[in-house]
Amino acid sequence: MAFGLWFTLFELLLKLFLILAFVKKGSAGITSTFTRTKWQSFDIPLDHKVLAIPNGYNAPQQVHITQGDYDGKAVMISWVTADKPGSSRVQYGTSENKYDFKADGTVANYTFYNYKSGYIHHCLVDGLEYEIKYYYKIGEGHSSREFWFQTPPKIDPDSPFTFGIIGDLGQTYNSLSTLEHYMQSGGQTVLFLGDLSYADRYQYNDVGIRWDSWGRFIERSAAYQPWIWSAGNHEIEYMPDVGEVLPFKSFLHRFSTPHLASRSKNPLWYAIRRASAHIIVLSSYSPHVKYTPQWLWLRDELKRVDRKKTPWLIIIMHVPIYNSNQAHFMEGESMRAVFERWFVRHRVDFIFAGHVHAYERSYRISNIRYNVSSGYRYPVPNKSAPVYVTVGDAGNQEGLAGRFRDPQPEYSAFREASYGHSTLELKNRTHAFLNWHRNEDGQKVHADSVIFLNRRWASNLRRRRLKEDQLKARGKIDF
Repeated sequence: MAFGLWFTLFELLLKLFLILAFVKKGSAGITSTFTRTKWQSFDIPLDHKVLAIPNGYNAPQQVHITQGDYDGKAVMISWVTADKPGSSRVQYGTSENKYDFKADGTVANYTFYNYKSGYIHHCLVDGLEYEIKYYYKIGEGHSSREFWFQTPPKIDPDSPFTFGIIGDLGQTYNSLSTLEHYMQSGGQTVLFLGDLSYADRYQYNDVGIRWDSWGRFIERSAAYQPWIWSAGNHEIEYMPDVGEVLPFKSFLHRFSTPHLASRSKNPLWYAIRRASAHIIVLSSYSPHVKYTPQWLWLRDELKRVDRKKTPWLIIIMHVPIYNSNQAHFMEGESMRAVFERWFVRHRVDFIFAGHVHAYERSYRISNIRYNVSSGYRYPVPNKSAPVYVTVGDAGNQEGLAGRFRDPQPEYSAFREASYGHSTLELKNRTHAFLNWHRNEDGQKVHADSVIFLNRRWASNLRRRRLKEDQLKARGKIDF
């Protein structure tokens, strides 16, 4: 039997297996009944070793990197010095302890109530080569520190890459379990879904102090691989009682995004390309109705997507559009009403959100036929629609959202209220693996795993194989 026919049969069997695996008789999907021993959801004490201040006078701390351009050939390196500004220079090279290149950045600080931040450095390192391990050094004298990062593969439809998906992290012992498990997962870049430090749950000067401790907490991962940032409600920090009314003040000072590279005028929404993925970051708490800056930008950015180069189109935001938990139910409706038609028209593959402290994965569904007078109230299956995934379960001090709506809606494929994180493995232009890793009493458990076929390239490949079989049968081509 011709190879192409074998491939087609395998693909059909795979689809049938996935359907049977995830659809129960007479029900929409799976609501997990797993119950774990609940760890206490309080923040790690400031004197704990995982929050330790590095040794040395004015030593760089809270080191983290993010992508610094549109296509992955630059990184933005950020850090804080506590005692004085010091140098904003990054020395870097391709050999350990040998730094042939240098880049100079900027330094600034801010106040929040009576708290005065350390000196926050941002340095763009650009002109990098793909798939190279770079070593970098920051700081001065005996207090300097050294790290490394790996650049991604070139922009190509078959460049494999693994993203970590983390949301609502905080700085509890559950957060530490999630972070440690993620670091064992093989993830190469984190897509962060908002709600970072939960410092806004503190008062007065402790808000800034808990931002500092969170920066030291994530350094074990974020200094070595890019974290792609989106902002959540806990980054707003609107506190008029202490005179703080500028939204996202701490977040915008501490975390840089490459928004200018994607023609965005606001760092809260932007886009990057990495390996075989085009990633769009949206801001749930910025205006997004018609004709607003975010709406205009997204309209133009979706036109820039080239599925021949980046076959996987991923959107991240904080508030889920589809969510069957009692917590934050329908809070994403305003963004759904504005953007869902675009998501379907452009065949977005995945939309990842946080906010709800649980995990949930949808089927491909849409509600674009609904309006206030049509009467079409319910989402329906739509093969052009995204898969919606909520991953807001990383471990913050507010605990889990364990009350799901009953019965489970037909659009919901799997849901569970446990701590964990996800990974998205892009294998090539046709296949991707989505995994959710549950933190089960300190152990990482694969609780939900699904194989997805790229709707453009997998169908093209199937048609091409069938055509080759037909031509071969006619004696037109050789193999």
